[in-house]
Amino acid sequence: MANAATPRVRRSLRELETFYLKGDRQPLENLMLAWKGIKELPPDHPNSFFNIGGLHGEPFRDKGATDGDYWGGWCNHNNILFPTWHRVYLLNLENALRSIPGCEDVTLPYWDETEHESTVSGIPWSLILDKVNVRGNIIDNPLKSYKFQKAINDDVSGDKSIYSKPAGTDTVRYPYSGLVGTPADKEKSDQHNAQWNYKEATDLLNYNVTGWLNKTITLPDIADRLKLGGVTILFHKCLDAPNYTVFSNISSSAQWNKDFPNAPVVVALETPHNDIHLAVGGFNVPGQDHDFSPIPGANGDMGENDTAGFDPIFYFHHCNIDRVFWVWQKKKGYQKNLTIIPGYPGTNSSDGGPSAGYGPNEPLTLDSPLKPFKKRDSDIYYTSNDVVDIENQCGYTYSVGSLDQISFMHGEELAEAPPTNKLRVSNINRGNIYGSFVITAYANVGGKDYYIGHHSVLSRWNVLGCENCRAHLQAEAFFNVDNLAQKNGDLSNFRIEITGREEAQPLLTAAVAENTINLEIL
Repeated sequence: MANAATPRVRRSLRELETFYLKGDRQPLENLMLAWKGIKELPPDHPNSFFNIGGLHGEPFRDKGATDGDYWGGWCNHNNILFPTWHRVYLLNLENALRSIPGCEDVTLPYWDETEHESTVSGIPWSLILDKVNVRGNIIDNPLKSYKFQKAINDDVSGDKSIYSKPAGTDTVRYPYSGLVGTPADKEKSDQHNAQWNYKEATDLLNYNVTGWLNKTITLPDIADRLKLGGVTILFHKCLDAPNYTVFSNISSSAQWNKDFPNAPVVVALETPHNDIHLAVGGFNVPGQDHDFSPIPGANGDMGENDTAGFDPIFYFHHCNIDRVFWVWQKKKGYQKNLTIIPGYPGTNSSDGGPSAGYGPNEPLTLDSPLKPFKKRDSDIYYTSNDVVDIENQCGYTYSVGSLDQISFMHGEELAEAPPTNKLRVSNINRGNIYGSFVITAYANVGGKDYYIGHHSVLSRWNVLGCENCRAHLQAEAFFNVDNLAQKNGDLSNFRIEITGREEAQPLLTAAVAENTINLEIL
């Protein structure tokens, strides 16, 4: 990528919506035409949405279809390449949008998930309207969903084809179910989805998303500075991460929280990222009353790693994740270079199950290839070091949005922060759980259970095939409990709830009931 004297600006999607409503319709209309264009390209075209969407998970490539060591897709999660791999992925998608005639100036906007309008109203209207007016023509909204031009098959042994998608299938979001891999699955999903009309389903989706964003802790005697809670709070907290290694991924932040037991919980960027996937894809808000929005059977595509990349909202969400990455870089002074802690958890390909193109237990560095993305007119793969400086290396920057103006603790302030206790939840084997799930913690105070936090695990329906794979797929979570741990040192005063897809519930319930999950106070 050549240096850009004046980087193009990625704006908030709501900025484009405001321009549109005030009469400057071209930015949003061109964006929609660009999306329409790449969705209509033949599936085997390198710039087609089918091809680009399939780079994340399904259709399975490399060894992921037959070897349980591999998760299946190209994307990197649970390791230090998570922010940079997705940065290049967005560039690939943005370049495809700009390749559509008449759309050469299009940039990918971000859904500013922590701005006031999102916390109050939910998802921007341009991502959820069924029909849109583009240059005087009423068309299907190209940002709402994707109709598969070609079937994708979930070929992993034991998956029962649950995430296969026949040609002609549309991606869906909460509260709908997208399980259509077998005739029985499709019949069940059709019955489930027939419960709501468009407006009802949209209202439920926004209600669920705002619930995730606004969740707060009401537990007594926890200082505001130490709280963990909803997605908005977690985005604020991840900006306190002291270095790139622990900021970048959950594997590294988990180890850091064990290494510094008396410090406040460090939150990785990947943590609120996972929450948004599950909020849009089909999980109820953790820790809410049971009448909040209990819709069993909601299985939207964003909640499953294998199909998330086919929902257009994925890219507006990840554009915001990349923006938060840049906000953290600016605040920490890391716009020109990043460093990692060699050998730390999260610096090995097997920490989350190797992605396509990587070998088991392969060391990961900032020079590791970000496969399958090659530099233009070259056979050389991008590396993380190629995309650190988005303005000079990548040719784009971001408009000012939420989180840009907030203060955050520097490393020395973190070190001097009052000590706190952490509750560690461990020994949760993802190999025994179908799909994504949420770990929620409660504390009993005065005979009443209080929500103290949650941790989302974005996963795939089947993650195991061998013991070696399971050995690298232990999920764990950390929660600030401060002096609550001293008052209630008995671990029986803490309760853990694990929530997953409907078919996963027996496994999850059994794991909790049999006390196979470890709890400890750090």
